[in-house]
Amino acid sequence: MSLKIKCLFLVLFALNFSFSQDKDEVLITVDGAPVMASEFLRVYNKNLDLVQDESQKDIDGYLTLFTEYQLKLKEAKRLKLDEGKTYQREFSRYKKQLIKNYISENKVTEALVKEAYDRSNIDINAAHILVRLDASEKDTLAVYNEVLALRERVLKEGFDKVKAEMHNGQTIFLEDLGSFSAFKMVYNFETAAYNTKVGEISMPFRTQFGYHVVKVNSRRPSRGTITAAHIMVSLKSKDSLNDPEQRINDIYKKLNQGETFEALAKQFSDDKSSAKDGGKLSPFKSGQLSSLEFEDEAFALKKDNDVSKPFKTAYGWHIVKRLELKPIESYETLKASFETQVKRDSRSKLINEAMIDKLKEQYEITYNAKAKSYFESILNKDYYSRSWTLPKDFKSDETLFTINESPFTYAAFGNHLNTAQRIYAGKTESFSSIVEKEFKSFFDKTILQYREDNLELENQDYANILKEYRDGLLLFDLMETEIWNKASKDTLGLETFYNKNKSKYQWTDRVDAVIASSADKSFMKKIGKMMKKGKSEAEIEAKLNKNDEQNVIFTKGIYKVDDPTLPSNFQAKKGISDTYKHNESFHVINVLEVLPAGQKSLDEAKGNVINDYQTEIEANWINDLYSRYKIEVNQDVLSAIKAKIGN
Repeated sequence: MSLKIKCLFLVLFALNFSFSQDKDEVLITVDGAPVMASEFLRVYNKNLDLVQDESQKDIDGYLTLFTEYQLKLKEAKRLKLDEGKTYQREFSRYKKQLIKNYISENKVTEALVKEAYDRSNIDINAAHILVRLDASEKDTLAVYNEVLALRERVLKEGFDKVKAEMHNGQTIFLEDLGSFSAFKMVYNFETAAYNTKVGEISMPFRTQFGYHVVKVNSRRPSRGTITAAHIMVSLKSKDSLNDPEQRINDIYKKLNQGETFEALAKQFSDDKSSAKDGGKLSPFKSGQLSSLEFEDEAFALKKDNDVSKPFKTAYGWHIVKRLELKPIESYETLKASFETQVKRDSRSKLINEAMIDKLKEQYEITYNAKAKSYFESILNKDYYSRSWTLPKDFKSDETLFTINESPFTYAAFGNHLNTAQRIYAGKTESFSSIVEKEFKSFFDKTILQYREDNLELENQDYANILKEYRDGLLLFDLMETEIWNKASKDTLGLETFYNKNKSKYQWTDRVDAVIASSADKSFMKKIGKMMKKGKSEAEIEAKLNKNDEQNVIFTKGIYKVDDPTLPSNFQAKKGISDTYKHNESFHVINVLEVLPAGQKSLDEAKGNVINDYQTEIEANWINDLYSRYKIEVNQDVLSAIKAKIGN
């Protein structure tokens, strides 16, 4: 396990666990700073769910890990890594993401989750017209009418004709969107599509991109989740004997001759991650893969074990086999994952609005009744030209409103208005309307921010998770600075370490070989004889692959002797082998050269050398930390923990 993975593992197993004690006590002190027993127990107890090995549950062992974790945090703060801009920006980004899981209005959320689930049961095929419009633009009538006119033309002349004339890909778009379901489009668009009948075109509606109309071509029940296998021949194959299209057709012939799909995938598929499992892929639904062609070919198969003809995608040539097709799962099964998606989607705006209403009831809020009229009085025509400034006698310290006795002043709202004037440039909207809209915007942002700023005090689970991430991110930056970068950039130290430990970095035996494969054993003697006579692969294929039958396929490369491509009883010796049976087929192997085990150069072993050098650097560094900071363990508290856990 690399140091980086170890570090992240230590962070991750500390997350999402709450532990309470009637009386929390200090377990250890690090240079005088106390660390409570509850913190240690949170780490330890979380890890119980992640490990199976009983020896890994030893309290003393975990106390060592935990102590080193605390030492590293102490060192990171000594180096002031927590003050770095990159650290603060990354932590702020995570905090904003995490808080979404804690700030929501449950009734609205549940309604949106159910709606999304219902829509996910239906695939819609649609096209749309879009006329681009800036999201901040308020004068929309002209664009609305332009989209409306295009809609009328499509109704009369047909979509394709209008598309050919009007689509420019910059300001006007007429596009076929294919099939989609929930979460594939922005929420406004998705809602319009699901509310439009098949064969009809919606009235114009707005999204952040501009004004659209959507034309629904068809709707069908969801195609469900398919498990499939495939054989792929890459368009960038390293095999010098390989023409991708010819190769896939040769494999397809062997399939039709009765060879099993799984065996052929193991032998010839360039998708190595699936080849070892007979080409099997993880289950997927419509819209989940980056290749629409592949999805359509897979879902077009009528029953389990059906196999497609060869087809091409951007990744290569494929043959796909349907293994299993499952309909969409129940609402209760999918509810949690759909809720996560809803909170990340544009639907979250609706949840925010509901949350604001709830917070208004939860918090004690007072308003300054004179505030709005005051701000109306200080606006002038300069606001429309973005040249407005706050007056010299501006009442900056006046209270605008309070939330739970926390005051928010005129100064903050004045700055908000100053920034917002760009929205109204060139407009003539009334000052009362501007103040009303911007007051709502400012208040909504303020009350949500107040909730965020105080959530650690209101929600202990959130506080625990946030602390763990705060520390974990700090530890990551420390390890990167003190260990990983030093190991990879210290060329002299790396070379010295390599020279000291050369014996660890060795090649195993390898062969440079050409493999002839056939499902019919009777061909192997002919193939072996022809290879011994020096016949080329092309000559042998021309001789044996006749009458549209694929009787032999060649593969060439450098292989470790224990490579799963080679038979388990393979003998690494130069020359042409006898016949082997492997992966439900027969093989003759021409070993062009045996590359014996030997010393790897530093360049060849660099990844492993860097990892091992990191381990050595970290061990020395941790010893230095023990020397720098005084550690004291409260043995009575440690004994109590052991007694309680039974360790």
